[in-house]
Amino acid sequence: MTGTSAVSETEIPELTLAHRGKVRDVYDIDDQTLLFVATDRLSAFDCILPTPIPNKGRVLTALSEFWFKKLEGIVDHHMITADFNKMPDVVRKHEELRGRSMLVKKTKVFPVECVVRGYIEGSGWKDYKTSGKICGKDLPKDLKQCDKLLNPIFTPATKAATGHDENINQIEFMKILGHDTATELKRLSKEIYTTAADYAITRGIIIADTKFEFGEDKKGNILLIDEVLTPDSSRFWDAASYEPGHNQPSFDKQFVREYLETLDWDKTPPAPPLPDDIAEATSQRYLKAYELITGNSRGLLG
Repeated sequence: MTGTSAVSETEIPELTLAHRGKVRDVYDIDDQTLLFVATDRLSAFDCILPTPIPNKGRVLTALSEFWFKKLEGIVDHHMITADFNKMPDVVRKHEELRGRSMLVKKTKVFPVECVVRGYIEGSGWKDYKTSGKICGKDLPKDLKQCDKLLNPIFTPATKAATGHDENINQIEFMKILGHDTATELKRLSKEIYTTAADYAITRGIIIADTKFEFGEDKKGNILLIDEVLTPDSSRFWDAASYEPGHNQPSFDKQFVREYLETLDWDKTPPAPPLPDDIAEATSQRYLKAYELITGNSRGLLG
């Protein structure tokens, strides 16, 4: 594998930095195109950790590329190319961007997170224990932690620039987007999740839940954007060891969350650094997710 050193922040002096998010650095290419660069930064409890995870950005980029292509029969997407050799000259001058860059179409981003849950865990589990509901949706009594739901449920959230995203109910979701757009995003989200989950289980991974983002192009077409079905945006569990009633072995950043829960940290910045063994173990989980889902056992090659 090439390029295994961690990249926590990028600098492309020739381009304008449009946005530096928790994980991605986004640059303007022209009035129709952006460059997405997935760094190795990791965010947990909405705080960016000071310790980067080697190869994490490569996994996010390669998995998103895989899913964008696989889901083309369901929904259009914003990806133009993730092939570094097809990038503009100004990008190819920066070899550290290889494998972690994606050229995408600019869109008008819908200000919501489209969350689909096939299993009950995380904030959904917390809501259920308190109210017996998730986002106002009644669920059967006596569900256990990590139980599979009878049918996947759609639980949207607001997108927060800082702090925590907040779950909203279907009525609030429709007020933000309008009835027709809200209905279509809900339909697309559930179809994408079901298609991906059915595929992933054949690869030994349970996609417990995930979140999608959508945007609208200048013609009014809805596009799937940002990242798709990665260990950052999803809960990936090992199907072979799945057992409801407790936390599941995972291929995502839940491993880091569980470590951080053992510390005397109040979950406000600055976040504590990760020990080398935790960072390396997390990197291996991300790489394993990539290998299982794509079937590429050789790893991510530069």
